[in-house]
Amino acid sequence: MRRWLWSVGLALVLWAGAAHAVELVFFFDKGCLHCARIDEFLTNLQKAYPDLGIVRYDIQGRGNWELLAKLLAVYQAELGPVPIVFVGHVAMIGGLFYGLQPEPVEARSSLIQEAWLEEAILRARETQAPSPLALLPPTSTEAVLFLPEGDCPTCEVLEILLSGYVARWPSLAVKTYVLDNAEAQTLWEKLSRLYRAPAASPALFVGDVAVAGDKLYRPRGTPLAFPSLEGNEALEQAVAQAVETKAISPLEKLKLREQLTLGAVVAGAALDSINPCDFAVLVLLLGTLLVMGKRVKVIWAGLAFAAGIFVAYFTLGFVLYSLLGLTVGTRAFREPFIFVISSLAILVGLWQMKDLLWYGKWFSIEVPDSWKPTVKKLTASVVSVPGAFVIGLVDSLFLAPCTSGPYIVILTLLSQTTTRWQGAGLLLLYNFIFILPMIAITFLVHFGITTTARAERWRQAKLRKLHFVTGLMMFLLGVGMMVGVRLGWL
Repeated sequence: MRRWLWSVGLALVLWAGAAHAVELVFFFDKGCLHCARIDEFLTNLQKAYPDLGIVRYDIQGRGNWELLAKLLAVYQAELGPVPIVFVGHVAMIGGLFYGLQPEPVEARSSLIQEAWLEEAILRARETQAPSPLALLPPTSTEAVLFLPEGDCPTCEVLEILLSGYVARWPSLAVKTYVLDNAEAQTLWEKLSRLYRAPAASPALFVGDVAVAGDKLYRPRGTPLAFPSLEGNEALEQAVAQAVETKAISPLEKLKLREQLTLGAVVAGAALDSINPCDFAVLVLLLGTLLVMGKRVKVIWAGLAFAAGIFVAYFTLGFVLYSLLGLTVGTRAFREPFIFVISSLAILVGLWQMKDLLWYGKWFSIEVPDSWKPTVKKLTASVVSVPGAFVIGLVDSLFLAPCTSGPYIVILTLLSQTTTRWQGAGLLLLYNFIFILPMIAITFLVHFGITTTARAERWRQAKLRKLHFVTGLMMFLLGVGMMVGVRLGWL
C-alpha cells in the first residue's frame, strides 16, 4: 500500500514538474464580437490550465500598435484583423495561424480556430516555450512620442510611421506619453529644449532629430516640413542611424545632461565660493565691528552681509539667465554664442592660472585698484546689521569683475539646459553654496576660533592658489561646454 501511494505521489510530482507556466499575449478591440468570443474561450481555458497566463492589450491603446508590429516581425506574420494571439511559437491573426504548420493555415470555423488555439497552448506547455514578450529582441535605441489629448492628423501619421519602423527594426522601442498631466508636459518641455525644438505637439524624439508640430528639426540645417517627402525621408534615415549605432535614448540623454548640469553647478559654486575678493570685504567689515567693540553684532552683521550678496547675485543672475534663454534660445544664435562664452572662459581661466607663478604681473582679474578705496570706505562705514545687508548688495556690484566670470559661464549653461523653474532652483543652490564660506568665517570670528587678522593673513598667503583654482574651474567649464555642444548635450 505504501509503495502504491509513493508511486502515485511521484507521478503527481513528475506531472507537476512537466507542467510549464505559459504566457499568452492577446490583442483585442472593444466592440469586436470575435474578440469577445476568444476572450471567453481563453478565460475558460485558464480554469483547465491554471498555469496559463494571459496578457491583454487593447489594439487602440497608446503604444500597443508598436508592440504588435514588433511581435509580428518576430513571428514573421502579416498584419490582419483582430483577435490576434501569440503563444509559444504560434501566432493567430484573425483566423490565420502561423507556426502551427510549415505554412500559414486558416481556420475555416470558430470550432477549428479554438481547437487549434488550444493545441498551440498545449505545445507551448510541453516544450516549455518562453513568453512571446521574451522573444522580442533587446532594445537598441528608443523613440519618445508625445501626443495631445485629442486626435490630430500629424499624430496618425507619426503612429503609422512608427509602426512601420518597429516592424522593420524590432529592436526600436517606442515610449508614448499623452500630454494630459504635468509630469508628461514637463518632460516634453525638457526634451524640446534638449533637441532645440519649440514645445509643439505632437512631438517625437529619436536619435538626433525631433519632430515638433509640423516641422522636423535636425542638429544642423534648416527645419523641414513634416509630414512631407523630404521630412519623412530625413526621419527614416535618422531612425535607421539610431538603430544601427545603438544611439542613447532621448530620456537617458536628458538624464545625463541634468546630472552633468547639477554637477557643474555644485562644482562651479564650490570653487567660486573660495573667492578672495568677498573674503577681503567680509574680513574688513567684521574687523571694523570688533574695533568698535560690537562683537555681539559680528554674527548678525556677517550673516546680513552674506544675505545681501546672495540676494543681489541671485536677482542679477536670474535676470541674465532669463535674457540668455530668450536670445540664445534661437537655433541660429545658440552654438556661436556658446562657443564665444566657452572660448572666453578658457582664455580667462588660463590667464587666472598664471597668477600661481606671476601674480601681479601685467594685470590680475580682480577688483580694479581704482575701486578699492571706495569699497573700503563704504564697508568701514557700516555700524548696523541692516547696513551690513545694504553693503552686501552694493559691494556685489563692485566685486563683479572678480566674481562674475564663473557665474556667467554657469548662467549660459543653465539657460540652455533647464526650464525656468529648474533654473531658478539651481541658481538658489549655486548662490547658497557661494555664501557658505562667508557664513563659516563669520562663525569662526564670532566664537573666537580665529581673528580677522589671521583670516586676512590666510587670504593673502593663499591668494595665488585661489586664483589658480578659480582659473582651472573656468578652463574646465569652457572645455566642457564646447564638448557638450559637439555631442548635442547643449
